[in-house]
Amino acid sequence: MSQTTFTKTKVATSLSLILGATSLPAISAEQANIKEKDEIEVIAVTGMRSSIKESTALKRDANGVVDAISAEDIGKFPDTNLAESLQRITGVSIDRTNGEGSKVTVRGFGPDFNMVTLNGRTMPASSLPAGGGVANSRAFDFSNLASDAVKSVSVYKTGKANIATGGIGATIDIVTSRPLDNPGLQVSIGAKAHADTTNRVGDDLTPELSGLLSWTDNDEMFGASLTFNTQERHSSSSGAFVNQWRTSPYDGTIPQAADDIQIANEPQIDQLYSMPSDLRNYIADRERTRTNAQLTLQFRPVDSLTATLDYTYAKQDLFEARAEHSIWMDTYKSSLGFDNETATTPVDYNEDRGSQPPRDLGLAQQELNQINENDSIGLNLSYDVNDYFNVTLDAHSSAAESTPDAAYGSWLNTGLGANISAGQGVDFTNDYPTLRVDFDDCDSRRGLNCNGVLDQDDVGTSILDMQYAAQKSEINQFRLIGNYQFDEGSIEFGVESRAMESHSVQSLTRHTMGNWGVENPGELPEGYLTPEQFGNGAGGYSDGFTGSASQIGAWAAGAYGFDFVADGAYATNRTIKEDITAAFLQLDLSGELGGRPYNVSAGVRFENTDITSSANVTLPNAVAWEGNNDFNVRYGEGMEDFSANADYSHVLPSFDFDIEVVDNVITRLSYSKTIARPTYDQLSSAASDVSGPSGPTTLQGVQLGTASNGNPGLVPLESDNIDISAEWYFADTSYVSLGYYEKRVNNFAGRQPVVENVYGLRDATAGPRAQAAEAKLLELGEEITDTNLFAMVAATENNVDFYSMPAEEFEVHYDVLANSDDPLMDFTVTKFVNNKEAKIDGFEFAVQHFFGETGFGVQANYTTVNGDIGFNNTGDPSVTQFALVGLSDTANLVLMYENDSFQARVAYNWRDKFLNTQAQYINEPGYTEEYAQIDFNVAYQFNESLSVFLEGINITGEDTRTHGRTTVQLWNYAEQEARYALGARYTF
Repeated sequence: MSQTTFTKTKVATSLSLILGATSLPAISAEQANIKEKDEIEVIAVTGMRSSIKESTALKRDANGVVDAISAEDIGKFPDTNLAESLQRITGVSIDRTNGEGSKVTVRGFGPDFNMVTLNGRTMPASSLPAGGGVANSRAFDFSNLASDAVKSVSVYKTGKANIATGGIGATIDIVTSRPLDNPGLQVSIGAKAHADTTNRVGDDLTPELSGLLSWTDNDEMFGASLTFNTQERHSSSSGAFVNQWRTSPYDGTIPQAADDIQIANEPQIDQLYSMPSDLRNYIADRERTRTNAQLTLQFRPVDSLTATLDYTYAKQDLFEARAEHSIWMDTYKSSLGFDNETATTPVDYNEDRGSQPPRDLGLAQQELNQINENDSIGLNLSYDVNDYFNVTLDAHSSAAESTPDAAYGSWLNTGLGANISAGQGVDFTNDYPTLRVDFDDCDSRRGLNCNGVLDQDDVGTSILDMQYAAQKSEINQFRLIGNYQFDEGSIEFGVESRAMESHSVQSLTRHTMGNWGVENPGELPEGYLTPEQFGNGAGGYSDGFTGSASQIGAWAAGAYGFDFVADGAYATNRTIKEDITAAFLQLDLSGELGGRPYNVSAGVRFENTDITSSANVTLPNAVAWEGNNDFNVRYGEGMEDFSANADYSHVLPSFDFDIEVVDNVITRLSYSKTIARPTYDQLSSAASDVSGPSGPTTLQGVQLGTASNGNPGLVPLESDNIDISAEWYFADTSYVSLGYYEKRVNNFAGRQPVVENVYGLRDATAGPRAQAAEAKLLELGEEITDTNLFAMVAATENNVDFYSMPAEEFEVHYDVLANSDDPLMDFTVTKFVNNKEAKIDGFEFAVQHFFGETGFGVQANYTTVNGDIGFNNTGDPSVTQFALVGLSDTANLVLMYENDSFQARVAYNWRDKFLNTQAQYINEPGYTEEYAQIDFNVAYQFNESLSVFLEGINITGEDTRTHGRTTVQLWNYAEQEARYALGARYTF
């Protein structure tokens, strides 16, 4: 370590402002032009301790509650991306996708309620839901950004007048380096070899390359810098999930069960119990390529004027080949066992089909093909009018786009089946359910080869779904800001204009192929499927297949006569526009109170927002009844425009006060009002996600179709925030802090289900044809089931003898379209209204310390998050509940060691169980279970230029699991393993 005293030049002033100013770093480097002759002590330290010292100084010197992480140079972050780095901060937790951090929750507020800025500029976001669907979220996906190209990240937990609105949880500002901050020529290159131990079929080692080139001329008039990072990751995942749990009061009967069904621990009358629709084991093989780059150009012709032009680009190519192995648990239940909790749930399920023919085993092959791109170009002009007054103009145009990367769209599902299940069962006792299948491929009706082995000859096709979804969000932002410095502080004021536009489209193209292996087993060309073991393999038959969904889809297009291209008839074509104008005034003062130094910051921000919500929708024209309880909403050629406008205004005050009550002990008090805008689906002007009934037919027991509709008139969430904290800084890298926060939030958008018709769609199961079919079945003495009812309607409709084929096979040849004689179909339409309020509060505790000159250090923090509205697991399942999601305690423990050449850290991250949705299926909740992960990073510096390092993430291979009302009610279980990286960096 070396220590030198420098005269404070404008460059030094600029750097200190970037790292510790009360305003966001994108506003100019020259804003606070204090006397040039002042002297500042600079401690030149390299390595991990330097980064921690830098982030500690930012926290100590900031007005309000701010936490930060920083990297002294490229490559100092030990994590895969910024989300994984941010989880180390007190009060910050993350969502993971494929074991990798993606989105951020702060103090219990999820990704949609946190604002992300790049150098102070509001960033757009885009993403596509896995498995298809409409892009609705405003949440920024941090997995698009590598961590080693970023200088620092600040998390502003209290609102400020000079910070753009949108973050109730926090505003997260990503700061990138600028060449004039680091004069001279600097070149650094790095390389990593990644080993993901989950990988099955990809490369066991994948590369990552990164680099930095920064240059200024000798006079520090011109500067240019370029950073880049490209990374490839091959990985796999396996697990199990259930599509639907249906919860209802027990009436003494089990639907569609055998007459002699055996029930262990039978529920009491009116006690809630839940039944699963299916169980699916899956294997997913994934490839991800990420590319980041930033080019920054600076020009300072005179000391008073600095111009900065920067361009940031990020791209992520995603591919996934997924195979599923599934059973349906809807008929012929022979035995059930339940747990002892209030909301009872099957822990055992068995199905014995007896004299019935074998039924199908689902063997879907699926593909994801997607590209995420972000780009941003910005110009910052900073002019010192005189020694005390600075004017800054900042403008940028940024876009985020998620698009399909295949002609079939972003998601492809090719349904396959093998009619070999003579009986089946599931045991939900363990985290990973055990699936059992009684194998029988000797059904003489289909002429199977009856070899007692599940092979490709047993498999036939069913349906092919092509999901096309895309989203593009753009933000154009302009800010003009003045900053006047005086002896006791400063006055900052400004105006802002921000235009946001988000456009989302979605369509589903469905083609019928065969009949789940009933009619056409063995139809696929040889070699299209590869045998694979699914699940935990315990207790029964769990073999299945992997294969190429696109290869099967291309073959099926030729065999069944359709185009292997997603059509352009969008079920959703939605645009949300927000035009925001704002003005703010902020006063910062410093002084002494009772002989103790204090800082106070008071400000007010006014914002007006105009909203235009428009949709161009392909109208559904019919609900097709395609067999027993299978329904498909069909779309015509007609398009219709829907549009609505709204506006609102807010006055948002903020106040921060801190005082050093004794040497190195700072207490803080902050108050602010912040807002967070509704998600895009909540603002939609047209009904979307229209789907037919997914259960028994309307005639046999009401199971309504579903749809959703937004409300462009929704206003943002409003939160009154209070923070109180105390911090003791007993060394330049050591502190202890304790804080309490409270957020009182109004205008949560609650779901309001309404039973109504959508677009005039009609119900073929409740019309005169269905009624006549029911009467005919009674006349023939046939059992009235969904299957028989459909078969009779289809037979009558098409002049076919009901007994000409088994009832199950009618769906192979026929479907029934609703017509004008049928009654209007009822849908459960979920609408949004501002009707909820809640209180969230908690404590944050943090400690950080290096033990003298030993080289050892520790970081630890713990955050509690409490909310006054939770989900009632014993509540009426027919009633939609409002509950706060994402609330959980979090903790971090980081052990560090650093000497002249060697540094190491081991990081433990923990997040408690939390509610992730109150509507996983209809009114069923979803909980993410407690999760803990251990990561490490070790590095050795051979000389001033060369270092090598080894990183490990999730080294204990922790898995993730989500469940419903009870832990036995599995939603999803995903197996995860460790990831490692070995790398080197050379600095010229």
